[in-house]
Amino acid sequence: MIPIYVLVSVVLVSMVSLVGALTLAIKEKFLKKVLIFFVAFSTGALIGDSFIHLLPEAVEKNGFSTSISLSIFLGILVFFILEKILRWRHCHEIDCGDHSGRLGTMNLVGDAVHNFLDGVLIAVSYLVSIPLGIATTVAVVLHEIPQELGDFGVLIHSGFTKKKAILFNFLSASAAIAGSFIALVLGQRMQSFSELMVPFAAGGFIYIAMSDLIPELHKESEWQKSLQQLLFIIFGVAVMFSLIYLE
Repeated sequence: MIPIYVLVSVVLVSMVSLVGALTLAIKEKFLKKVLIFFVAFSTGALIGDSFIHLLPEAVEKNGFSTSISLSIFLGILVFFILEKILRWRHCHEIDCGDHSGRLGTMNLVGDAVHNFLDGVLIAVSYLVSIPLGIATTVAVVLHEIPQELGDFGVLIHSGFTKKKAILFNFLSASAAIAGSFIALVLGQRMQSFSELMVPFAAGGFIYIAMSDLIPELHKESEWQKSLQQLLFIIFGVAVMFSLIYLE
């Protein structure tokens, strides 16, 4: 039953890559206004999943240990290294500046690695419990929406045709399926794998929210819009909190 839940979740995450095509039908000015609220919402969802679901699950059986602390740190470190080495950029703007052809290719490579890890984290969460898997899937999907919109814009401005941008973005997103398969195999054979990967996921989500999403929100200094962002962050956390009742 768990493999079915995992497959449906990672396919859903992969399908989110197609939302980039919305940039073709929606005016850029309106899309930029809406996009920042998706960023705020996904910030709350990632933080909420980390502190409401993943970390409590990680410490429930054995308490808070050094191994959990190291796993959280490793999650933060791995995502930091990926951004540095692969020039992986979670672009949340339709126009992100430097759009050379090389940047488009590197964006695809970085996005594939990112989605591979998403697949791993989703599968590991389901191995712990189905409610945790659902919560993690929701958090990943909410983060993928603004990211994929930005990625699609990067590819278009890098010289990709619209059809190729949609195709390659989808293929990159499909790396989540490979990640979930490997995680299921390792998780079923090694119990410690799941126990360590849950806090690792929390560390990764915290890193994305704090170093990537929140700086995007700080670009808006007008207090009315800042207040709206705060409300969307709280809404994202509230959605994660409501998923407790699935347990």
